[in-house]
Amino acid sequence: MPDAGLNAPFVADLLSGMLTHERCGTHLYRSLAGRTNNPMLKRRYVEFGKETERHVEILEGLITSSGGNPAYVSPTARAVQTMDTKLIESTYAGAGSLDIMTAEMAMLDAVFLAESMDHANWSLLGKLCEKLPEGDLRDSVRAAVDEVEDQEDEHLEWARNTKERLVMMQATSSVMTTAAAKAEEVMARVASWFDGE
Repeated sequence: MPDAGLNAPFVADLLSGMLTHERCGTHLYRSLAGRTNNPMLKRRYVEFGKETERHVEILEGLITSSGGNPAYVSPTARAVQTMDTKLIESTYAGAGSLDIMTAEMAMLDAVFLAESMDHANWSLLGKLCEKLPEGDLRDSVRAAVDEVEDQEDEHLEWARNTKERLVMMQATSSVMTTAAAKAEEVMARVASWFDGE
């Protein structure tokens, strides 16, 4: 981007970080789709995973067409990879010791956090696009943002709304309250078996 009028090394690092985040997103969605017990969530994780794979392709093409190398892993990308790896790991925390609903909520929270970052990244890229001079590069960036930004809006809004529905269902359901009380009773009984040891 030598003629773009922007801080090219910074933008290259930014694009590398965005690409890394999208690549990690494909891993997140594949992992969640394989572990969720909810068919509706699975369907959305698979759908969003496929769209995220396309976002990876778009960013790789954009980086290549702007003279960069999509295999380059910038310092920003390394930081993003560390954060995203921990986000994926967090969905495994407590595996086997969490009830199904808590595990599903942890996975949904990971999606919400990942999609918040995606949404911010593509929005910022759209704003940077306006700073580019007229020409092929600006057209390529604009086309990429136009293709992806609405999907990122949908992903984030879906995660937010789904979390709200699940929380409200859990918080207001008498069936869930009864089930939670029974689970606590069973856990107390099991704990009492080991009190004498």
